[in-house]
Amino acid sequence: MDRPLLPLNALRAFEASARHLSFTKAAIELCVTQAAVSQQVRSLEVRLAVELFRRLPRGLALSDEGRSLLPTLRESFDLIAQTLDRFAPGAKREVLVVGSVSTFALGWLLPRLKAFHELHPSVELRLSTNNNRVDIAAEGLDYAIRFGSGAWHATVAEKVFDAPMAPVCVPAIAARLKHPNDLKDEVLLRSYRSDEWSGWASAAGTGPLHSRGPMFDSSLALAEVAASGAGVALVPTAMFQNHIAAGRLVCPFSTSVSLGSYWLTWLQSRSMSSAMLAFRNWLKLETAISNA
Repeated sequence: MDRPLLPLNALRAFEASARHLSFTKAAIELCVTQAAVSQQVRSLEVRLAVELFRRLPRGLALSDEGRSLLPTLRESFDLIAQTLDRFAPGAKREVLVVGSVSTFALGWLLPRLKAFHELHPSVELRLSTNNNRVDIAAEGLDYAIRFGSGAWHATVAEKVFDAPMAPVCVPAIAARLKHPNDLKDEVLLRSYRSDEWSGWASAAGTGPLHSRGPMFDSSLALAEVAASGAGVALVPTAMFQNHIAAGRLVCPFSTSVSLGSYWLTWLQSRSMSSAMLAFRNWLKLETAISNA
């Protein structure tokens, strides 16, 4: 859509006058004369063919049109100011691009990002999520947070924490599960990792468990389907504490199995920027606190 030629001085004059409900106070803020502010506002009214203020004996009152215009202008001027602040002396910002497996991003990282931003306001974190399949170089990532063994070609991997997996389901299903062998009669929801249910069965000391349910590409999807009552899912329970606390999911058995960990990874050829170092150190501190 074509943009009209915007009368920025007139828009600034209106916005300041609307905040103060006074041409005189707006003039002081803008370092111009009261007559200049009044003239700019009047020119804007003529251009728009509406009255933005009602002129009262003691000040101004916004018209309906003025009240409609003010929030948009205020938000726009605030956004411009925030953007320009990035170019102020000493306010240089550094971009950090992180890709994360979705389960970790939503279950652990996102609730803590406010704390990172407060500690490092000069770092602009750009987060993308994936289903654990990622190409750091092709996607231009500084870091990738992955689930697995920690062995990825040409990549440095630093363990974030282990993620033991356990069965979860709705309370109605859990009520009929008295022993791990009872799972043989349930729909076992599957991920793309074929060894998960067999690994848990071995840890629980049951016979083979044949997963007959549908297959999903993320633990997030598994948990949501399990919460709908469609079957039993095997997930990293630490990532779904909100679901468990709310009673949407329960753990029918105490047995868990570690089939992988979450790792902070980056290319061996990548030099460590100050933003990368800040995020890495913060992640270490946060995981130490959460695991204490």
